[in-house]
Amino acid sequence: MVGFEVGPVPFNPDGWGPPDTPAATLSVPNHPSNVPFAPFSRSDKLGRIADWTRALSNPGRPGSKQGAHHPADSAFDFSGDDSFATLAADEDSSFRLVDTSAKSHHYNPNRPKFNPRWRFNAHNARSQLPQRRDEEVEARKREAEKERARRDRLYHQNRSQMPQRRESSVFKSSVDIQPEWNMLDQIPFSTFSKLSFSVPEPEDLLICGGLEFYDRSYDRITPKNCRALERFKSRNFFKVTTTDDPVIRRLANEDKATVFATDTILSTLMCAPRSVYSWDIVVQRVGNKLFFDKRDGSQLDLLSVHETSQEPLPDVKDDINSIHSLSVEAAYINQNFSQQVLIRDGNKVAFEEPNPFAGEGEEVAPVGYRYRRWKLDDDMYLVSRCEVHSVLDINNQRSFLTLNALNEFDPKYSGVDWRQKLETQRGAVLATELKNNANKLAKWTAQALLAGADMMKLGYVSRVHPRDHFNHVILAVVGYKPRDFATQINLNTSNMWGIVKSIVDLCMKLKEGKYVLVKDPSKPQVRIYDVPQDAFDNDYVEEPLAEEDQVQPPAEDADAEEANASINDVENKETKDEAA
Repeated sequence: MVGFEVGPVPFNPDGWGPPDTPAATLSVPNHPSNVPFAPFSRSDKLGRIADWTRALSNPGRPGSKQGAHHPADSAFDFSGDDSFATLAADEDSSFRLVDTSAKSHHYNPNRPKFNPRWRFNAHNARSQLPQRRDEEVEARKREAEKERARRDRLYHQNRSQMPQRRESSVFKSSVDIQPEWNMLDQIPFSTFSKLSFSVPEPEDLLICGGLEFYDRSYDRITPKNCRALERFKSRNFFKVTTTDDPVIRRLANEDKATVFATDTILSTLMCAPRSVYSWDIVVQRVGNKLFFDKRDGSQLDLLSVHETSQEPLPDVKDDINSIHSLSVEAAYINQNFSQQVLIRDGNKVAFEEPNPFAGEGEEVAPVGYRYRRWKLDDDMYLVSRCEVHSVLDINNQRSFLTLNALNEFDPKYSGVDWRQKLETQRGAVLATELKNNANKLAKWTAQALLAGADMMKLGYVSRVHPRDHFNHVILAVVGYKPRDFATQINLNTSNMWGIVKSIVDLCMKLKEGKYVLVKDPSKPQVRIYDVPQDAFDNDYVEEPLAEEDQVQPPAEDADAEEANASINDVENKETKDEAA
């Protein structure tokens, strides 16, 4: 076993380390070369003095030769050892120096931008996640779960924040466009928003019919003491078009105006930009006069339900919540409501002439028809038949009322239960109806303004059960002044008349004939078609029948009716003989 001899160690009486005298240094045998030495203070940390465990040579170092000794291979050289750097890093970690010098801000494309959207920016999401693989996966799952919960919360709280129109591919045109029709023009609704026209106050040419007084007890109805909606099958309601109105024919013969229409047709034109469903209006140019008509059984006779809602209605025709079924239901509710809220004690207000559409001895619904005239130009006047439904004495003054009813069919579609919200949050219920039925409410307001009504009553009628569309209850009745309500729903009267004036000017430039305005079922625009003179008469179809096979219009006198009946009997007899 080889021993280890320790040579003499010189004594340094002046301090640490070997003596400063060269003689003492040279007297040390086998003195190692390249031993680093530096004076140390008491606060300095000392590391290793020597390390004989390292290899004396590093063949992998560039420029090294086999068997050659490099100065850095010494056991006392720690220049390539990172242990001292680790100690220095640990010591420096507890010390911070504030740099007050001006720094140059260089652009770093990888630096995340802390704008308001940075938190949910998927591109920068990687920079805020941990580097470990498992922690990164878990953090991503947590972020995805938070984002999904946030989207669901926003979706259920307020889906109206994103006003996107429903898919209109399921909507059908209100009238079948025939191949022989010639499209003359199409007008986008965006051009209607810029129109404006002011008309002076109208004058009443004639008032027909009669009115019953409004029952004020219905103003105190609440969902807790609601009333069942009654049915009035004995009273007749009339939806007569313009050219079939005998009073308008008489006024046209007297040259009282140039343009003739009804309040239903005018309100449809005035509120056209709010419409979603398709509608059509027949325009007849006769001489220098213009008549706006509706077809028999037109969609204008019904009331739309959830037309402007984001929630699509079932597209099944037999479903009680389909578009057509709800329209028919709303029309019957509106008629019955307008009669139930009246005081039916026989006390009526009669006008200059009786109901022009009622037959002798026929029980009709009390309606007042006001034939009013507006001045559109120096030589152009418009006459419209406007309806008022009731009368009320307020401060010894007689006020006209219009009566309409909103109907609730299923709270799942609207998201608001009327029975729970009408008493405490009536404004929220009205706001929901303005969102889902913006066009219908705007048309009712326009009709009240055209008729010069002092008050419009809105009834809230709901089904007894969501699946029972025959029985209904009245939950509340609220009154509004038409002008104030128009301001509340952002309905501009100048813009309304601007739309009517532009369409009248456009139609007056056409030659004599029959035309039809059709609202496109899928786009916010209206088209003008040139149609044959016999269009929409006697069940007009795409392929016209032979003249002898067409249904003849009914005769006006009894003799002609008897003649037609005898002809039909003869034809039926001949048909039976041929079959035999």
